[in-house]
Amino acid sequence: MKKYISLLLIALIAVFSFAGCGKKSEKITIAIPNDTTNEARALLLLEDLGYIRLKAGAGITATIRDIEENSYNIEFKEVEAAQLPNVLKDVDYAVINSNYAIEAKLNPTKDALGIEGSSSAYGNILAVKEGNENSDLIKALVAALESKQVADFIASEYDGAVVSVVDNPTDGYDASVDYTALEGKTVSVAASPTPHAEILAIVKDILAEKKITLDIKEFTDYVQPNNVVESGDIDANYFQHVPYLDDFNKENNTHIVSVAAIHVEPLGIYGGKQTTLDAIKK
Repeated sequence: MKKYISLLLIALIAVFSFAGCGKKSEKITIAIPNDTTNEARALLLLEDLGYIRLKAGAGITATIRDIEENSYNIEFKEVEAAQLPNVLKDVDYAVINSNYAIEAKLNPTKDALGIEGSSSAYGNILAVKEGNENSDLIKALVAALESKQVADFIASEYDGAVVSVVDNPTDGYDASVDYTALEGKTVSVAASPTPHAEILAIVKDILAEKKITLDIKEFTDYVQPNNVVESGDIDANYFQHVPYLDDFNKENNTHIVSVAAIHVEPLGIYGGKQTTLDAIKK
């Protein structure tokens, strides 16, 4: 009898040991942006890839609290968007905005293991304080940003990592603007270094032809560019999309409006400790 019980225990241990072999010994960690709209974009991308399921209607304001199904037991780390490339080496994967990926020498079209579609809902905009959108200086700035020169630069420089959303590019100028009256004036724009400030360098040359100076002020965060436009210290900014701006205005009681959508930067998932997405399902 004792021999029978011993054999039974050995058999049970073997069964449970075998069953445990298929389980992950460690969780997969994915770093995602911690600002409301970009966090939602990251989660929607992961849902499209089949790794999570969000609550119905979560949409573009989804957070990790809206994850209804996490079958692969993914651990999420919410990180300030600009810091995601810096933490990539410490996590399995990170979902990174293309502008920060490019700055970190990551090529979204080659290095991303998965990438979202080029939705115009996330088009990066030129924004100003409400009431300034119809000034000649801003109209001149918009025309230069919507120019064929800028569209051609985006297409050649970023190889699909940044995509123009301007349907009918201009020659760089607005026929309704009195450019003679603007000679000697300066317009200032707060912008992320890549690709926004690089694109604005093309705009600077276009405006210079009309003796208008473009002063490009670079920022590396998502808060100050709106604060300095709201305060009036800077005329416009170029770094964000409308869902982010809407959320910012709501949370901070600011009065900033979009005047033009220029380009979109698809969000991508990049490997840190992992080189393929296969590890998520193992």
